[in-house]
Amino acid sequence: MGRALDIPYSEADRIAKLIPSMPLNITLDEAIKNEPRLAQEEKSNPAIAKLLSLSRILEGINRHASTHAAGVVISDVPLVERVPLCLPKDDVVSQYSMNDIQAVGMTKFDFLGLKTLTVIKNALNFIQESKGIEIDIDNLPLDDKKTYKLLINGQTDGVFQLESTGMTDLAINLKPDHIEDIIALIALYRPGPMKMLPEFTARKQGKTKISYELPQLESILKETYGIILYQEQVMQIAGAIGGYTMAEADTLRKVMSKKKAAEMEKEKPKFLEGAKKHKINENKAKTIWEQMETFAEYGFNKSHSTAYAIIAYQTAYLKAHYPAGFFVAVLASEKYNLDKIIRYMSACKEMGINILPPDINESKRDFSISGGNIRFGLAAIKNVGLAAIDSVISVRQDGKFTSFMDFLSRVDLRKVNKRVIESLIKCGAFDSSGYKRSQLMEHYEKAMDEAQRSQKEKLSNQSSFFDQFDTSSSSGENKLKSYQIPDDVPEWDHKKLLSIEREALGFYITGHPLLRFSDRLKLVTNANSGNLNTKRDKDNVVIAGIVSGISEKKTRRNDIMCYITLEDLQGSINTIFFADVYKKYYTILHEEEPIVIKGALDISGVEETPKLTVIAQEVTSLTQSLENPYKQVRFMVDADKVSTENISSLISSIKKFHGKYEGYVHILNGKSETIIYLGDEFRLDINDKLKKEADGILGEGATIYS
Repeated sequence: MGRALDIPYSEADRIAKLIPSMPLNITLDEAIKNEPRLAQEEKSNPAIAKLLSLSRILEGINRHASTHAAGVVISDVPLVERVPLCLPKDDVVSQYSMNDIQAVGMTKFDFLGLKTLTVIKNALNFIQESKGIEIDIDNLPLDDKKTYKLLINGQTDGVFQLESTGMTDLAINLKPDHIEDIIALIALYRPGPMKMLPEFTARKQGKTKISYELPQLESILKETYGIILYQEQVMQIAGAIGGYTMAEADTLRKVMSKKKAAEMEKEKPKFLEGAKKHKINENKAKTIWEQMETFAEYGFNKSHSTAYAIIAYQTAYLKAHYPAGFFVAVLASEKYNLDKIIRYMSACKEMGINILPPDINESKRDFSISGGNIRFGLAAIKNVGLAAIDSVISVRQDGKFTSFMDFLSRVDLRKVNKRVIESLIKCGAFDSSGYKRSQLMEHYEKAMDEAQRSQKEKLSNQSSFFDQFDTSSSSGENKLKSYQIPDDVPEWDHKKLLSIEREALGFYITGHPLLRFSDRLKLVTNANSGNLNTKRDKDNVVIAGIVSGISEKKTRRNDIMCYITLEDLQGSINTIFFADVYKKYYTILHEEEPIVIKGALDISGVEETPKLTVIAQEVTSLTQSLENPYKQVRFMVDADKVSTENISSLISSIKKFHGKYEGYVHILNGKSETIIYLGDEFRLDINDKLKKEADGILGEGATIYS
């Protein structure tokens, strides 16, 4: 409606963000009632009042006909005899919704495809090829200590369902040591049950005593430490306490999970009557019923969580025992996702797996294992098409290339053209042949001209430049006798090598401009591309990286603003520089040096796939930021995630780091922020150990030096 009324996007977006995200499906009237700022906007701004008034008219109207991505209806008779059908595209679709379909007696299945299953299959193939080991993935030992240690250490990149920052933190805190814990992890990490995380973790670690309302509940709730977590547990309790049959308990589960208040009220007397027959105290029975009502609202299917947990365990097991084979499969599955490629490359390096650049003698089309490390495929190189790749791999079957000239003499230069050769040189594919990249870039055109002339002459049975080669009877290779590529230029410096490599591949392999700062980055930043999604809308963030893309845009006032892609060691971050900020920092943004950006996080899009953008406010060079003296230590405390016990632990821990810098605690509670000065007795030192210990208590990025 904002677009229809020609209200600027930023203004309509600001109003939309005032609408509370909880409860789900909140109406505009409820939002205005619950959010004073929205009510004030409606009251004081006629344009916003009109926007909200017209939006109310559209609210609740179907905007289009949707098709379930995985829903399939199965019937014992032709569907046209039971339900109305339509043909929106290529598939026959039921005009009834999923609930109506079930109401008329049809069976509905959801068939979900998982890319991870392909990753596992490919990983098993890579492991068998490289190590000769055949793994029975469906019969792994579920008590493997190495697998659980990997999860407890937070090494979850690539692990199904557990690789998000929030899941990783949860795994570190919960310390899973058996498969039931992983099942619980997946069930817990959702908006509803997340409020139970601190209590669940405390019970798991023995910090809180586990108790049961009745002895009959222990066998049902023991694996979840006395907490109702699964819908199946609701069914078991209904049977054990209320005397329900399993069919009746399943009906109760559906009623509770779908929050059908009227039907729940009908079930309550039945449950209490059943408890009475089992000679259970009425007050106890009422308490248990209330607990069931509360937890059933967001109870999860244990069957679903178990299936996902098994796949999560399988990926963690493969990563723990065969990391190279596992990551080759993961990288291959994400070869078109630049951010994930960068992230998984970083994870490989953390596990001691080297990422090797493409090589004309070693690389296959895609990723491959090379001596326990991972070799990039030729398909990763820009401007190198499949025809050129197939030509190189096909010719290589007759023997490896012994030199650059040997390569030119054997491949089909109609497919492997100058553009392909240039990209191969830039990414380092000829490094193993003993040539410098600068040397080949200086002379490859002349060498190619000679090689192309030779190939044409051979086709017409004429003598050629390659008469200087002998034909070896043992290998059939042409060997260079006299022609040598001149070695008359020095190699490029490291900075240029990295820049050219990135130009050819789209990312860095043999190094990264940020690597020399990696041990100190956290001293001046509080976020990166890997954990930015854990921050909240409008949070102040400090990020560091290399400018990898700049897109300028002219505003209505003829000023120039820009969109900048900032690349760090985990991936990339989209940033916006409005005209005044861009003008102020234009020079530093074009210097190709690592920078630090301070700004505010803007979150838009839908909840499942939010769009994260940093609105830039200030820019400094990373080198300068690391050299500047600090004045303060700030601890950012999220009131929703951190308990008073965490604060006590923080105070006890930071006493060890006495120094000269002032300390502050920022308590963030929704939109408000309370700042507490720790006083002269808590002046602190600034070092990695303090940050690591404090972040371990409060969460990654919570400690900021300023």
